[in-house]
Amino acid sequence: MHPVAARRIFRLALGVALALCVSQMLNWSLSFMCPVLVIVLLSTPFPAPGFKMGVVFVIALILPAVLSMALIPFLVHTRWVGILLMTLALYYSFYYTARGGKPVLGTFMTIGITVVVTVGSVNASALNALVDALAINAGFAMVFVWLAHAFLPDLPADPGAGKAPPPAPAKPDLRDARRNAYRALLVVLPIAVIFLFMSGSPSYTVMMIKVASMGQQASADKSAEMGQSLLESTIWGGVGAIIGWGLMSIWPSLVPYTLLTALAGLLFGRGIFKGRGMHPKFSMWSYAFLTTLVILAPAVLDLPGSSGAAIWSRLWIIFMIAIYGTVAVAVFNAFWPERKSTDS
Repeated sequence: MHPVAARRIFRLALGVALALCVSQMLNWSLSFMCPVLVIVLLSTPFPAPGFKMGVVFVIALILPAVLSMALIPFLVHTRWVGILLMTLALYYSFYYTARGGKPVLGTFMTIGITVVVTVGSVNASALNALVDALAINAGFAMVFVWLAHAFLPDLPADPGAGKAPPPAPAKPDLRDARRNAYRALLVVLPIAVIFLFMSGSPSYTVMMIKVASMGQQASADKSAEMGQSLLESTIWGGVGAIIGWGLMSIWPSLVPYTLLTALAGLLFGRGIFKGRGMHPKFSMWSYAFLTTLVILAPAVLDLPGSSGAAIWSRLWIIFMIAIYGTVAVAVFNAFWPERKSTDS
């Protein structure tokens, strides 16, 4: 294995395991979100973010959540107007990524919008607590990212390599960006609307994190197999969650939980990083790792005395959501096929 890829894989496993261990010990609100956000931040080949960029990442999650609070009166009293405004906000978060923006920022924006509108429209009293929990988890996630980079810094540059930095990738064509943003909107919006009309939507916060990640995957991934990637990431993530749940049922302790999370980071990391760059299927494997924690982490919190029904229920719902996303992408690609590049 290339030493650069190995360093990034170990850093991913270390950062996520540390985030999970500390967040579970302190047990703050929505603590399972902290390691999930660390996955999003460390599943990239970028160097350690500075303090300014760390603040930008936190704001990217909190600001859309705070602004989404303005949608709550519309969603409560004039719901269809609120849904229209939510649609515009989601489209912008997908278009930002599809146009070449940082996927991390786009993911944070989508999570902030979807979680707040689905929970706040049902239980407005829990809205402030939810925004506070998002802020706490985002802030601690950045701390663990910095710690992971401090323990495992980037390797020094190869002196034999060329000094000229690689050229910046060209921004996607405007038409292609709009197409990918509409495709992501087709994946996320119907599910978000369904949760809006369900009286139990606050219990589906975990589902909305998965839905938001699927939307960002649909807006950033330009391959023809993107729909299949959505389903594969859910299947592999579900397999990881089932194995983790089975082992945790035998020994329900924080020590094996942390070690299993680190092991998952090492295994999934091999499909995320390759050489000095990314694995060809890095998007699928990074979202598979995210799916594992999204399913497993809330279930572990209920582990004492739990019958296991909750994890199977979450797994079933997320699998159904992934099937819908795969079908939606296939239908969208059939009616709006991707333009074939032509040589000028």
